[in-house]
Amino acid sequence: MDDYPLLDLFWTMLWFFLWIMWLFLLFKVISDIFRDHSLNGWAKAGWLIFCILLPYLGVLVYVIARGKGMGERDVKRAKESEAALQDYIRKTAGPQEGGGGAAHELARLAELKDKGAITPEEFEKAKAKVLA
Repeated sequence: MDDYPLLDLFWTMLWFFLWIMWLFLLFKVISDIFRDHSLNGWAKAGWLIFCILLPYLGVLVYVIARGKGMGERDVKRAKESEAALQDYIRKTAGPQEGGGGAAHELARLAELKDKGAITPEEFEKAKAKVLA
């Protein structure tokens, strides 16, 4: 450890961190190129070739030229994903108050059975139907 001072270790870790950070940015830019529907095929190919042949310059120019749109597309994609998740949760949970959820339907069937409007056999058949 004496032949590799602490400051050299710090600089090595800093450069390694910056390199990893740049790789994440490169992959982000490449995925944005493919996900952008406003670019045609030739424009996508041009940006991709630019980012592969001159990676540092290509990524820097892409972030400067299209960085704002890249952020807007990310926000739009996140909002669409959140809306889809909320829609799925609403559909899965079903209506809560006064709606036609399975728990509400079972409670209604139990009331009908208690009032004598349906027989216990009819209750069991309807319950099996609701739970199926």
